Amino acid sequence: MQTRESLLSCETISGQQVEEALGKAVSLVEKNVEEFTDCFPDSNSCGNFYPRSENVEWTTGFWTGEIWLAYEETGKEKLRRAGEIQVESFLERITSRIDVEHHDMGFLYSPSCVAAWKLTQNEKAKKAALMAADNLMGRFCEKGQFFQAWGPVGAPDNYRLIIDCLLNMPLLFWASETTGEEKYAEKAKAHIQTAMKYMLRPDCSTYHTYFFEPESGKAVRGVTHQGNRDGLAWARGQAWGIYGSAMAYRYIRSGEYVDIFEKVTSYFLQHLPQNLIPYWDFDFDDGSSEPRDSSSAAIAACGMLEMAKYLPEEKSLYYTGMAKRLLLALWKNCAVLSGDESNGLLLHGTYARASAGNPCQNRGVDECNTWGDYYYLEGLIRARRDWKSYW
Repeated sequence: MQTRESLLSCETISGQQVEEALGKAVSLVEKNVEEFTDCFPDSNSCGNFYPRSENVEWTTGFWTGEIWLAYEETGKEKLRRAGEIQVESFLERITSRIDVEHHDMGFLYSPSCVAAWKLTQNEKAKKAALMAADNLMGRFCEKGQFFQAWGPVGAPDNYRLIIDCLLNMPLLFWASETTGEEKYAEKAKAHIQTAMKYMLRPDCSTYHTYFFEPESGKAVRGVTHQGNRDGLAWARGQAWGIYGSAMAYRYIRSGEYVDIFEKVTSYFLQHLPQNLIPYWDFDFDDGSSEPRDSSSAAIAACGMLEMAKYLPEEKSLYYTGMAKRLLLALWKNCAVLSGDESNGLLLHGTYARASAGNPCQNRGVDECNTWGDYYYLEGLIRARRDWKSYW
């Protein structure tokens, strides 16, 4: 268990270290584009190397997002061209409805197509992202006022939201800004309000998923799906809560979301192990043989750097400092330093870990994963400059 004093005693990443880490990460993305332009890395590595994949699952947008981040840093035409080729794939995916019967349209289309639109005014990217937003709108459940995560809409066994979906809401706010139609933002606000009402426990840990009664919309119960057991905090879910509450405040500017951000972030920081790289679930602490999830630290750092922009100076400096402590821990303990070591950016992630308290099978345990790579790169860029968000 960490205290404020123990956390403040940890070293922060310096400007020179940010430059070094960012330069290395961007060079690795440039190298990986040679293999992953007409295809995608799988969601997680195997033996620290990503197999090739088609544009399926919920994770492919993160790789395209890495390409756009690297393009922003270098201006290199080969990166822009690779990003544009991938945009074509995302347009084909949503047009042909390939693996889109779920809520993760934001994870797929914000770092790929919204990014492309913002950076290059690519019309195909705009079209694809708006189609993805429309697809997400079809998953809104009026009874309960939330976007259903998985399964056929209305299915009693899956009538639930999950905390991850807070990061899908920026796609809808962008769609309203782009089209002038408030319906997207209205549904996003309703979902955020529902999620914030039910996802936070009294101890400021977060539920991963929350079920509702299909006939009435009545809240039923919160459970885990990927955490170690019900009642405790899955590390990545807590990190989604940090970034998700920061994004909620960015778009809605309600003080209650600042309060939620501070509570969720405090729980996350207090439960970090000594080296600041979270175990995959906060059930575990120093001395455990369980695997870490480096992606959780990267997501949390991005959320803190986002929220720091809106806070009074003292709090802004505190959260910026905490984010920079996490980034230094990632750079020292998890960063890929050579393409011979891995074709990812961030080692020691966990996609899913099986336990008696969840229905998962082991997948991507102590491996790279694409969202960890993406948020690590985004975090370094945020630590270096005032970055214009894709989200």
